[in-house]
Amino acid sequence: MYTTKIGLAPAIHDSFIASEPLGHLLQSSKWQEIKDNWNSEIIGFFDDDQLVASVSILIRPLPLGFTMLYLPRGIAMDYENTALLDYIFEALKKYGKSQKAIFIKFDPAIQNLPENEKVIQKLKNLGAKWMGLTAEMHDTIQPRFNAVVYKADFDEEKFNKKTRQALRKARNSHTIVKFGRDELLDDFSEMIQKTEHRKGISLRNRDYFEKLVDTYQADANITMVYLDLKALLIEAQTMFDQAQKAFETKETTNEKKIKQLENACSKAKKDLSVLTDLVQANGDIVAVSSALTVNFGTHTEHLYAGTDTDYQKYYTAYLAWFESIQYMFDRGAETVNMGGLENSLLETDGLLKFKKNFNPKIEEYVGEFDIPVSRLLYPIVNKLYMMRKTRI
Repeated sequence: MYTTKIGLAPAIHDSFIASEPLGHLLQSSKWQEIKDNWNSEIIGFFDDDQLVASVSILIRPLPLGFTMLYLPRGIAMDYENTALLDYIFEALKKYGKSQKAIFIKFDPAIQNLPENEKVIQKLKNLGAKWMGLTAEMHDTIQPRFNAVVYKADFDEEKFNKKTRQALRKARNSHTIVKFGRDELLDDFSEMIQKTEHRKGISLRNRDYFEKLVDTYQADANITMVYLDLKALLIEAQTMFDQAQKAFETKETTNEKKIKQLENACSKAKKDLSVLTDLVQANGDIVAVSSALTVNFGTHTEHLYAGTDTDYQKYYTAYLAWFESIQYMFDRGAETVNMGGLENSLLETDGLLKFKKNFNPKIEEYVGEFDIPVSRLLYPIVNKLYMMRKTRI
């Protein structure tokens, strides 16, 4: 016999969700603390005394006292169990009515594979409205396409030649890698700000990142990559001295070789000048690339990354991503989701090309479903919701 527990203890919920194949960070109870501008609830579903499903619900107020309920990356459960699914749907609608919800939205991490077509049909048969295989990334709250790295595939020796060269260049450029949380927040936030300005987008501020790391504690990690500009300057001075000496003491009359020596000297002089200015402007050590990851169960979400493109010739972004992923694998993660991708998956997409350097699997999820609670108001509100998304 199935029963419902509204207000399930967060620890019990998290333990269950972390063990579920479809479990996700966004279904963790702590995510409710991150999204504290929404109301929230946890509901557990039992078969006799055994917990068989649990959902973290975010509740958004709408005008006139109505609400919408959102189950981010829920429902984590066994979708083969039709009787349980039917019970959960009815229980959610009953709870939705108590909250004056017009509809309930959920977007499980079910991959768009032929064997999952029956799950979509089952949900539709129970009354869910499927939003379909949407065409644009912004058509859904969570991205349908994600680049997911599996621990078994994360082997630097298997990376392509360009990626290995980029990592080698970064490591040979007097980089310093640090892992931490609160003590790295200022540098991390600065990297994100530079990324925002460069791309003309708005991400998050320091307060939000502080909330993330303070909420998830040891499950959160900031990876920072720094350049030792002083060491680079000393190296550049050495290179310039050697190039200048080679040019001044040349023992050849070959015009081509003389031109090569001249070009080497000119390049070394330029590099020395640039680094001298950088040290004067920024000091001996400068933050250049960053990443923020949060783990839940055995799955890690790579939530934010930033880099200072003034130093992109040192390939530090490659190192920041590599080190942040390896750090989470070393601490028990089995997968690291590098984040969303544009649905078109165009080979010219720079973000897709970059993420492919780390051998991810490109996973496509089935998207969003709505469970109408108010059948009278749902068509009207959903139309307004879709119009608003189109304008955005």
